[in-house]
Amino acid sequence: MSLRSLTLLQFRSHRRAEFAFDTRPVALYGPNGAGKTSVLEAVSLFSPGRGLRRATAEELIRRQESVGWKLRANLPEYELETSARPGQSRDVLIDGKSASQLALGRLMRVLWLVPAMDRLWIEGAEGRRRFLDRMTLSFFPTHADATLAYEKAMRERNRLLKDEVRDPAWYHALESQMAEAGAQIVAQRLQALEKLAAAQAGAATAFPAATLAVVNQGPDDLAAALDANRRRDMAAGRTLEGPHRADLTALYAEKDTPADQCSTGEQKALLISLLLANARALAGESTVLLLDEVAAHLDAGRRAALYDEICALPAQVMMTGTGLELFDALADRGQYWHVTEAQGTSQVAETPFQNR
Repeated sequence: MSLRSLTLLQFRSHRRAEFAFDTRPVALYGPNGAGKTSVLEAVSLFSPGRGLRRATAEELIRRQESVGWKLRANLPEYELETSARPGQSRDVLIDGKSASQLALGRLMRVLWLVPAMDRLWIEGAEGRRRFLDRMTLSFFPTHADATLAYEKAMRERNRLLKDEVRDPAWYHALESQMAEAGAQIVAQRLQALEKLAAAQAGAATAFPAATLAVVNQGPDDLAAALDANRRRDMAAGRTLEGPHRADLTALYAEKDTPADQCSTGEQKALLISLLLANARALAGESTVLLLDEVAAHLDAGRRAALYDEICALPAQVMMTGTGLELFDALADRGQYWHVTEAQGTSQVAETPFQNR
């Protein structure tokens, strides 16, 4: 199942934008600030969470009218809608019936790579952990439930720690919940890495393979550790160990070089390789891969190789770029949409490749 249509209403700089898609990769091109990334962001909101920019529902509202925003998408078997009015959290409808964001993750897997992720390997662990959990969620929709349960219990435990509550009875239930959800989080992360490793090993690709590992996931018996270290955590005012402190490490396999010691181009290539492997490993699922400004950072040869791999993926792919020339190697294998902006309003128009 892939997206057949997409409608944006009062979303970011788009007053109204309508798209009809076939099975070809989609290229959105136009000047910076025209609203290309907003289209990818709209698609990313048909998955659990706050989308590829991590924006609040309020931040997505088109400011000129400020009436709220609405997104509609059609899969072959489902009609999806998500929306928000000013001052309200976003709603989700599946076939006209109210649903949770988690339900979206069971219908469609949405993966993305955006320029802000280019520094993933050299910045803090939080971004890598979020990247790891997004990949894990693509394989295991229940990962979101486990993560929410863990974080909710941890917030309550941290509140008790800050209030210096010392009665063990207040902690036991929360620590048991954290241990149960944490064990699921750890197991699913490791299974996700196994699936990614198999997908990389089974493909001939122009992009380097990455050897991944997760570190600092916490002790095997998390409940016992939380109980034993309560005094230390109270002094810190927060929980100091568990899967919320994990980090993702990567090694450029062919060079045996840690990702944070690779060149900028190699780090980008490793990210692309992982997203491609993620999409390959999801064969049989409805998968959409969003690549924002990815072509601009590749030379002509690697761009051509990327498009060849994209066309072979069992996934729907959407890309952005400032100029149509960036997609020359894709040629008529792609579907093209020109995005422009005038007086704060974005416009979109499909452009046949031969008429460009």
